[in-house]
Amino acid sequence: MTGDDRTPVTVIGLGSMGRALAEAFIDAGHPTVVWNRTPGKAAPLVAKGAVHAGTVGAAVEASPLVITCLTTFEDTRSALEPAAAALSGRAVVTLNSGSPAGARAMAAWATGHGARLLAGAVKNVPAAVGAPETLLYYGGDRAVFDAYEATLKVLGGDTVHLGDETDLAALYEMAVGATLLPALVGFFQGAAALQARGLEASSMVRFAGKWLDMIKSLLPIYAKEIDSGDYTDAASSVNLFLAAAADDADLAREANVDTSWLAPLHDLVRRAVEAGHGDHSISALTEVLRTPESAPAHADRDATV
Repeated sequence: MTGDDRTPVTVIGLGSMGRALAEAFIDAGHPTVVWNRTPGKAAPLVAKGAVHAGTVGAAVEASPLVITCLTTFEDTRSALEPAAAALSGRAVVTLNSGSPAGARAMAAWATGHGARLLAGAVKNVPAAVGAPETLLYYGGDRAVFDAYEATLKVLGGDTVHLGDETDLAALYEMAVGATLLPALVGFFQGAAALQARGLEASSMVRFAGKWLDMIKSLLPIYAKEIDSGDYTDAASSVNLFLAAAADDADLAREANVDTSWLAPLHDLVRRAVEAGHGDHSISALTEVLRTPESAPAHADRDATV
């Protein structure tokens, strides 16, 4: 792809992630138009070669591919509303947080104005945008993805189309993102416990990384157990995790650390034991997390498959 045939791109929303997206397109030689409600945020990008549109309507009209990077789907609709008439026939790619329901509402609004929509997510920090290993995934119009895949790969080499349902990226974003806060709070709890002994939090980073690597290695095993509904081959049982709850209480007393955030997790483990999963793999917690309406086909099997 030469400089003359690189797709013109508009980036709307110039927070830290939006700036990174625009910079990636500029660095790759794409004619890049930018717009933000706070015009001053465009100045560093203009210095790099971007064109600053005076209005959101002008920004949309400037390019066949419009990338939005605002906080929520509601923010995206609000920003694009003045340019609704210019959306017809254009490809719109949203890269923001939000629920699957929010993505579906966004899709209905955008297609109602004649746009073709992909709703996506960047699975990394702004500094990683443009790297070969950076993951972005999208749900929605496959024709849009196929037409602009090479351009979208400028943002990250691991670029995936999940399917035609526009809410798939939001669904995966929330499913995968559910691990973030518990993992971080666990690290912060450990840091507080170490500091109570006069040790630095940095001293645990290497060991925590190894621990996360081990957890990563278990995910395919747990996913297989969950998909099959067979939890009987228990390397780490629910009962084992229940027994460890007492150790958390000991740590709280000894290190003067608040471990109350673990109480709902311990309750979940207890409910799994009460449901007959004590000797099953810890992945059986998935069955306790389900509501009856969400139970999969395997859920009517005997619990001791």
